[in-house]
Amino acid sequence: MAEPRIHRTEHRITVRAPAEQVYELIADVTAWPRVFPPTVHVERLESADEDGGTERITIWATANDTVRSWTSRRELDRAALRIAFRQEVSQPPVAEMGGLWEIESLPGGETLVRLHHDYRAVGGDPDGAEWIARAVDRNSEAELAALKRVAEREAAQERLLLVFADSVEVAGSAADVFDFVDQAQHWAERLPHVARVSLREVQPNVQVLGMDTRTAKGDVHTTESVRVTFPHRSIVYKQQVLPALLSVHNGRWTFEERDGRTVATSEHTVVIKEEAIPAVLGEDADVETARAWVRRALSGNSLATLEHAKRYAESRTAPAASGAAS
Repeated sequence: MAEPRIHRTEHRITVRAPAEQVYELIADVTAWPRVFPPTVHVERLESADEDGGTERITIWATANDTVRSWTSRRELDRAALRIAFRQEVSQPPVAEMGGLWEIESLPGGETLVRLHHDYRAVGGDPDGAEWIARAVDRNSEAELAALKRVAEREAAQERLLLVFADSVEVAGSAADVFDFVDQAQHWAERLPHVARVSLREVQPNVQVLGMDTRTAKGDVHTTESVRVTFPHRSIVYKQQVLPALLSVHNGRWTFEERDGRTVATSEHTVVIKEEAIPAVLGEDADVETARAWVRRALSGNSLATLEHAKRYAESRTAPAASGAAS
């Protein structure tokens, strides 16, 4: 029987940024959810050293309107500006997938980025190979375009990037606080700022959450997020449908229990869409105005959710009412 065919692709783009800067954006997987549109979350299982070496990562990403996860081994070579990768266990219809990032300095301060893939479909199935080809083309083009955009606007990204967190302490279990946040299908009944909610589980521990939220002024924003849950430790999410003022919004809920008490934290990583500021906040608003507005709006909703989760969890640990005297 003939071996299933190995398919090979190459996608490339030219970036107006130094090669070392482009390499860093690809090497730092913790930044991928804000850099690459398909990437929802990345966990580093084993780390390489500063100059390179081997690392293992687990990635959750969208592909052809579904969410896939896989673990990859990467070989980083800072001196050569190359990063090779190979999936350890692929998900059908992918039987095997690997590739290579090549970063090359060009005259005039530009950089050529080549992204190579090689893959096999399960059983050599042509329909599976076609599905993989579409996913590879779509994600590669999206990743390279995003890499170019972020690398070329890095100075602006620093000004437009906003990272912050809010926490509450709960006299209850992490499991109960986690359940409140995890069971978002009840939020329209439980949270005053949520006007509409839909939640569906697309695979175990992966959810798609659609929501309409009200601002303090009564405006309604529609969002849709992919969430990856790690019971009862954390929930990470990436918004796929965003409010007008943001180009990126990723977040993480964490639940740390110690001695019967839980610290629940909501973290946000957002990138403000500068060109949208006048339409959303008025002609006189600037980036600092937008940063303050976003922080206030998101912190307000997060703290409201955490306070309701706190009451929910503490009510479940409150002592039961005493029964009739014996």
